[in-house]
Amino acid sequence: MSLPPLHIPDILERYHLQPKKSLGQNFLVDHNALLKIVRDAEVGPGDRVLEIGAGLGSLTRVLAMDAEKVLAIEIDEKLFPAMIEVLSPFDNVQVIQGDILKMDLEGLFSKSGYKVVANIPYYITSAVIRHLLEATVKPERIVLTMQREVAERILNRDEKMSLLSLSVKVYGKASITSHIPANCFYPQPQVDSSVLVIDVYETPKLSEAGLHRLFRLAHAAFNQKRKMLRSSLRPILGNDVETVSEVLRNAGIDPRRRPEALSVGEWVKLAEDSKDILD
Repeated sequence: MSLPPLHIPDILERYHLQPKKSLGQNFLVDHNALLKIVRDAEVGPGDRVLEIGAGLGSLTRVLAMDAEKVLAIEIDEKLFPAMIEVLSPFDNVQVIQGDILKMDLEGLFSKSGYKVVANIPYYITSAVIRHLLEATVKPERIVLTMQREVAERILNRDEKMSLLSLSVKVYGKASITSHIPANCFYPQPQVDSSVLVIDVYETPKLSEAGLHRLFRLAHAAFNQKRKMLRSSLRPILGNDVETVSEVLRNAGIDPRRRPEALSVGEWVKLAEDSKDILD
């Protein structure tokens, strides 16, 4: 069956609902954009899909057309009566009320290999990505609609590494598949969005212990990102600048560089070379 577009303002009015700014509720109302997101996710028969922030079910029902099962998470229980009406034709959708950041993904999926599709507000972007990538039971593909500026920062379009960008690139390969204008949302936000796709590696670039070292180093450096590495890493790599500088030079890194200038490979090498100090 083909799906007619939903008219979100009418549904909100009928159920006496108002989008909540506190939850970043900007509903994606452009039907073609919804179809494009599902295509980008490459959802097909046999796929298990986790949707974060199901809202009124506009994306959920498009996913349900192609997926074997859709697990839809929504934090705002006031949306549930409207969402249940929208999703009533589908028996392969399970709706759960809750905060994804407080949920163990292991409790939702028994094994890795599911897909994640989400339209997420800016303020939880970083937390959601880390939560998904660090889970024991991992998704194989993550498709996120997010603020365009944030998506481009993850891809280092400005040639500056960020902690979020480093987190993504250690766990998977990211790409931007499309851009969505602000007028495709209701209410209309002030910025455009992009669809970011992360294909998650079967194993990250480092072991679990190596990842722990990498993020200790990265957090220390990016918390003082205007400082040179020889200064920002002093608290964890040595008692003086010269000791830290030697560790950095041994890893092939100029101690005068700042964290945003390092590549993923350099961060990985530094984490590996710091094993005797940090473990």
